[in-house]
Amino acid sequence: MRLELTLLRPRLTIIGMKTSPAKGTSAISEISDFAGRLLRSWDFLKLSTSYTQVIVAVSGGADSTALLLALDELVNAKKLSLTLLVAHLDHSLRKASREDAVWVQNLASELGHEFVKRRTDVKKRAARSGDNLEQSARRARYGFLKKIAKENHSLLVVTAHTLDDQAETILLRLLRGSAAEGLSGIEPVRFIDSKSSIQLARPLLSWARRADAENYCRLRKVEFRIDEMNQDEKYARVKVRKQLLPLMQSFNNKIVLTLSRTATLLREDAGALSDEATKLLRLASHQTLLKNWGKPLPLNVDVLASAPAAVRRRALRQWISQGRGDLRRLEMVHLVAVDRLIEGKRGGRIAELPDGGKVVRKRGWLELDARVTTNKKG
Repeated sequence: MRLELTLLRPRLTIIGMKTSPAKGTSAISEISDFAGRLLRSWDFLKLSTSYTQVIVAVSGGADSTALLLALDELVNAKKLSLTLLVAHLDHSLRKASREDAVWVQNLASELGHEFVKRRTDVKKRAARSGDNLEQSARRARYGFLKKIAKENHSLLVVTAHTLDDQAETILLRLLRGSAAEGLSGIEPVRFIDSKSSIQLARPLLSWARRADAENYCRLRKVEFRIDEMNQDEKYARVKVRKQLLPLMQSFNNKIVLTLSRTATLLREDAGALSDEATKLLRLASHQTLLKNWGKPLPLNVDVLASAPAAVRRRALRQWISQGRGDLRRLEMVHLVAVDRLIEGKRGGRIAELPDGGKVVRKRGWLELDARVTTNKKG
């Protein structure tokens, strides 16, 4: 076993360091370009720079390894006064996944940071929940990170999403018919869920390409882990990465940056419309008249009908999210079906929602039955 651990131990070269990378060692002020750009992004996102424990999600791939190495560089150079906790979730999707966990643990140990890992069976979770593998893995990953943050009283989790991840996400959502919220892409900073005060930040998202992360790992002489699933084109994201993006790049060689800028603009527009949707939702629900109503508050059809379609659909989306607790599997086709209930004067019509819920029009009101027929816990 000792030999196996040695083979999996990452080799490190510390940029700008006079001594070993362990905490508390002296450091010169110069930092690498990658770490410098990360620091500027950290400041721009207004993330805590001192006296904070940060949960760093590390899979062992180039992106997350580069994020950890750069944060470590900034801590050792005394640019950030943070405590890093390296968190790794083994999804049990590959034979080499246990080796990945050992590799990340060794890297954290070499750098002098605390490490925590968990193992879950994403395939079984997907089978129970009805999600695809990517959705199931994502839910498992953020559930794990939230739990680790709560256990360690941390209010900040960071992941290593890059510009390439943003471009792929936008294209996938475009192909699925997402509205502006979906096409806004991955948010740079948000709360890990609607009921939590834990921030989830992606400080590489606005500037780092996948190649930048790989080059930084090579500069640090760290041979990151390779996930062969990232080459398998039976997965939609990989197909977009391998086929669609290169084709689009033949028309615009800066397509990744262009998609990122478009997502930022759409996010700003969607934010303004969402504020208007919240106001509409308050106006349509007449909460003061229904104090004892046990279900999600019904919405007045006439009030909804008087609003612009873009605002109305966002209000309906918020209403459904509040009633169900999430927007799982909800697509534009479902929102359109609910929106059509507002037309005309006839009651008794129903719009089906995913997982067995439904919206019913009764006279001049829309009522939400948020009960589900499948296991949502996975």
